[in-house]
Amino acid sequence: MPDGGEIEAVVCDFGGVLTTPLFEAFAKIQEDFGIESGDLVAAMQLLTERDGENPLFPLERGEVSEDDFLRRLGGALEEVLGREASVHRFRMALFEGLEPNPPMIELMRELRGRGLRMAMLTNNVREWEPLWRAMLPVDEIFSQVVDSGFVGHRKPERRIYEITIERLGVPFERCLFVDDLEPNIRAAEELGMRTVHFRDNEQAIPAIRAALG
Repeated sequence: MPDGGEIEAVVCDFGGVLTTPLFEAFAKIQEDFGIESGDLVAAMQLLTERDGENPLFPLERGEVSEDDFLRRLGGALEEVLGREASVHRFRMALFEGLEPNPPMIELMRELRGRGLRMAMLTNNVREWEPLWRAMLPVDEIFSQVVDSGFVGHRKPERRIYEITIERLGVPFERCLFVDDLEPNIRAAEELGMRTVHFRDNEQAIPAIRAALG
C-alpha cells in the first residue's frame, strides 16, 4: 500500500485484540449451555438461512434488543437439540470466557502517551457496554470509542470506518488499523488505512511498532 505520510492515529479493535480470542469465549458459552461443540453454530446457521444474515449482525447494529436475540437463539437451539434450551446466561458466559490482553493494552497506552490519536472501533452490543468497559481503562487510552451498537453500523461496513475517521479528524491514510478479522482488515485497506492483522502478541506488537516507525 502506498505510504500516506506519517501515521497520526491508531484505530484498534476490542474483542480478540485487547482481549483473549473470541473463540475461547464462545467455547465457554457452549460449556455453560451444556451443549456439544457445533450446536451453537448450527443454531446460528439456522437463523442465518432464515434471515439472510448472521443473527449477531442486527444485534451488533442495535437493530434488535438482546432479549429479542436470545428469544430467537433459544428457539433455534431447541430445534437443533430437540429439547428446551436456556440461553439467558449468554452475555455472562461470553464475558466469563474473555480475559484482558495486558501486552496489547499497555502498547495502546504507550501509543497514547506518544501523542497519537487513539480510537477503539468495536462490533459490540449496546446492553453489553458496562461489562466490556469494566475490562480495561478505555477512556484513559482511547479518546474516541465507536461502538456498532450505538452508531447503527458494524465492521466491515464502510460507514463505521467513516464515522471513526470523522471523529478522529485525520485522513484514512494517516491511520493504522488493528483487528483480528480478515474482512475487517480488507475493508480498512480499501479505504486507504494502513493495517496490522492481529494474530497474536508476538506477531502483532512488532508489526505495530514497525508500522509506526
